Amino acid sequence: MKELKGLILSGGKGTRLRPITHTSAKQLVPVANKPVLFYGIDAMASAGITDVGIVIAPETGDEIRAAVGTGEAHGVSVTYIEQDEPLGLAHAVLTAEPFLGREPFVMYLGDNLLRNGINALVEAFRTEEPDALILLTPVIDPENYGVAELDGDGVKRLTEKPEVPESDLALVGVYMFTAAIFDAARAIRPSWRGELEITDAIQHLIDGGLRVDSHIVHGWWKDTGQVQDMLEANRLILDDLGEKLEGDLVDSRVEGRVEIAAGARLERATVRGPAVIGAGSQITDAYIGPYTAIGENVTIARAEIEHSIVLSGSSVTDLEGRVEASLIGRNVTITRGPTLPRAYRFVVGDNAEISIL
Repeated sequence: MKELKGLILSGGKGTRLRPITHTSAKQLVPVANKPVLFYGIDAMASAGITDVGIVIAPETGDEIRAAVGTGEAHGVSVTYIEQDEPLGLAHAVLTAEPFLGREPFVMYLGDNLLRNGINALVEAFRTEEPDALILLTPVIDPENYGVAELDGDGVKRLTEKPEVPESDLALVGVYMFTAAIFDAARAIRPSWRGELEITDAIQHLIDGGLRVDSHIVHGWWKDTGQVQDMLEANRLILDDLGEKLEGDLVDSRVEGRVEIAAGARLERATVRGPAVIGAGSQITDAYIGPYTAIGENVTIARAEIEHSIVLSGSSVTDLEGRVEASLIGRNVTITRGPTLPRAYRFVVGDNAEISIL
């Protein structure tokens, strides 16, 4: 098989992650202090795929270009492909056809995470040479996904979000294709959503007698499209964390697997891992609990926080209760004023969710 190219789709609007994504691309929201998109790029590089196209939307394209650059830092060469409207995954494939040419390629959804990467899957695609290879994983709610029915390892039928699923095997957001997918994508009609569905294009390959293989994913997979998914992905990645203490610890205690970046400073603080604290952050008279990722230049003082993600530049101070299971955006200030009467005062964006327990 020819050398593979990579295609990463990074054009979605991220409506389920609002209000965070009102001001930032959903693929750049960090998990364990690393943008989700970077995990996909690094997975490509690890699998030996160095020529990578990233499909971007007009609204967030500049931000993604600024974050990724040429791709050199990740060991790849990046070409940016603008998709004017989000008209489906198969439409994104057709948009990228000038870049992909006739080369086989791996398509990776930019908001997905695979614990074990794609090395073994790419090797299977190269060795077995099917017309397409899809990744599947058992889920408890297959009606919310594209679902596959198998005949051995071969795929017999794909259905997008079926009312009555015929199996519990959902499509994971990584696909491997030959150039046959282009004709299939051109042959299908938009779905009821007005999109060209990749499941319909793959089904067209099957109906045309082409070979579509499947591979069951072992290890976790996460689609980080919602806040609870982001927090769960954060937990899963932090579970694999090592220990690295490069910041300054003053009268502070660290328990378990914790990474503290150079330039961070802890005073009279307790950090219980797994947790990660970014450069320039100041943690004072505070408790950082398990499964928490504190970004760069964050201030946590006289507060407790756990099972949460706090993005760069934010400040959490003087809180009586513990912050938990929260995703706090960039440059956010959360504090309690000193005066009486005590009251809550909020400036909250669209589609936000606040729980006071």
